[in-house]
Amino acid sequence: MAYINKNISLNLLQDIIKDNILQKESYLPQSFMIQQREALEIFQKRVFLENIIDETISFNKKLSWNSDNKNLALTKTAEELVEVFKLRSDVFTEIGYQDEFPDTIEGLNFDVYDKTSAVIYYKNNKEVSATIRLIFDSENRLPSEEKESFDDMRAKYNCIGEISRNIVKTRGQGLNLEFKYLMCGIYNVFINNDIDIALSGIRQEHLKLFKKLGGVEIYKELNSYGSLETPCLIISYNPNYASNFFKKVFLEE
Repeated sequence: MAYINKNISLNLLQDIIKDNILQKESYLPQSFMIQQREALEIFQKRVFLENIIDETISFNKKLSWNSDNKNLALTKTAEELVEVFKLRSDVFTEIGYQDEFPDTIEGLNFDVYDKTSAVIYYKNNKEVSATIRLIFDSENRLPSEEKESFDDMRAKYNCIGEISRNIVKTRGQGLNLEFKYLMCGIYNVFINNDIDIALSGIRQEHLKLFKKLGGVEIYKELNSYGSLETPCLIISYNPNYASNFFKKVFLEE
């Protein structure tokens, strides 16, 4: 309730400020009007952030989650979400993905799709070191549909989703511990929440690794992915057809 009341107050304040700024006074210098507009843009981003936090937490709390791993969890607090958003920003900046996945607020990477996502994170030494999300289809559709429509999948399945924001702080070659736990989290959400199929955009060179999981098929081949000028694929993923490798290496402790 605190978040709801706060968001209502912020939205009302935003409307008041916007109305005052739009009522330009002739005696005010142009430079001051520009500063006012910039301040409004910052305030609007803050309102958007509060809305994303509120709705993402609410969505995640409604999901079924079954994991004994204390370091792997769904984000259910504002503090956890902000840590995730910071990690996304840091890693995308480091690997040069900011043009394709820009920060909404400098240092925080989030978007409207988070509101209907299972946002999963893994902690290492009490620090969020990896995160991934499974977006549930909604009126906002899915992010990769800016490149390719998934309407054929909607006609075939009752509930589709998209895996994205697969972020690991320390990356290496091949299979690492964080990736293992993140995919366990995706499996957990998928199996327990009635999703039929998930799509995901990946680099073509990563297909061999994902194929090991089982239930992975190539949905679409792309010469590039937005501003990323590298061969990419959109794959479909159904953990119900998990490979023996996945069950042994990922699911068995």
